[in-house]
Amino acid sequence: MAPRRDTGRRSARLRPVSRPRLYEQLVERLLDYIHSERMKVGDRLPAERELATQLGVSRASVSQALVALEVQGVIDVRHGDGAVILDVSAERQIRAALRARRHRLREVIEAREALEVKLAALAAQRCTPEDIQAIDDALGLMAREIAQGERGLAGDEHFHAAVTAAAHSGLLAGLMAEIAELIRESRIESLAQPGRPEESLLAHRRVADAIRAGHAEAAATAMAAHIVAVSDTALLRED
Repeated sequence: MAPRRDTGRRSARLRPVSRPRLYEQLVERLLDYIHSERMKVGDRLPAERELATQLGVSRASVSQALVALEVQGVIDVRHGDGAVILDVSAERQIRAALRARRHRLREVIEAREALEVKLAALAAQRCTPEDIQAIDDALGLMAREIAQGERGLAGDEHFHAAVTAAAHSGLLAGLMAEIAELIRESRIESLAQPGRPEESLLAHRRVADAIRAGHAEAAATAMAAHIVAVSDTALLRED
């Protein structure tokens, strides 16, 4: 009688094959299109509606794929001008970066929770009239951007920078500077969500009101709630 094969150990080593997520498949298709059409820097991709029709998916799915390419610096999504090609780097590099993006986004959110909640509390305790003016200027900029149909990226960035400056903590400001580019990626990802720019502006105003009133605990609570809200992205909801 032939001896039994020990399949238990071999089976234990096997891992399920991960199926590419829809947005990843769409990114692949869009990269293939860019290269097959020999598109150059400054060229525009077809409109979202046209891409969705050709790919047979929803506009929301196309939008998520475009955001992924925007984060990697391949395109720039401009209000009223569509997706403009910024870079036509090697596809392999782009795809490798996209694979690491989900894990990196989670870590950036964790870092923001650790740093920005404390910064908001310190800002409420240490802010000067000039700091409050900088925060209000950032809120005004974001409101104008949203009113013009944009995402409010610059205003959002200026607001968080103003809160960081108002905390008057050189060490914490230095740590924020270290991860600034990664935060920018998460900001693009978040503000691309439908309705998110308006929600973020409202949350910023709550944080600003608490800082202006000198309420450290309320400022920390408002900032924590804001970061939780902006962390709800289509990319992470796919888990």
